[in-house]
Amino acid sequence: MYKYLKHGYPIATGIIEGACRNLVKDRMGITDARWGLHGAEAILKLLSLKVSDEFDDDWKFYEKQEFLNIDIR
Repeated sequence: MYKYLKHGYPIATGIIEGACRNLVKDRMGITDARWGLHGAEAILKLLSLKVSDEFDDDWKFYEKQEFLNIDIR
């Protein structure tokens, strides 16, 4: 990172921090919600796929693996 700063390249840490805050804090901090580690990880993965518009492609992949009875975990 320092090499990029030295050359004057922009570092988008603010954008990344904002996305993390939105995805993690705002979504997982629902009133009265109780999240275990595995449930929280699963929800964050699904939310990140939804936000990145890759949910449909990923879902098709998992459906195909389920049909072929392949364990991808």
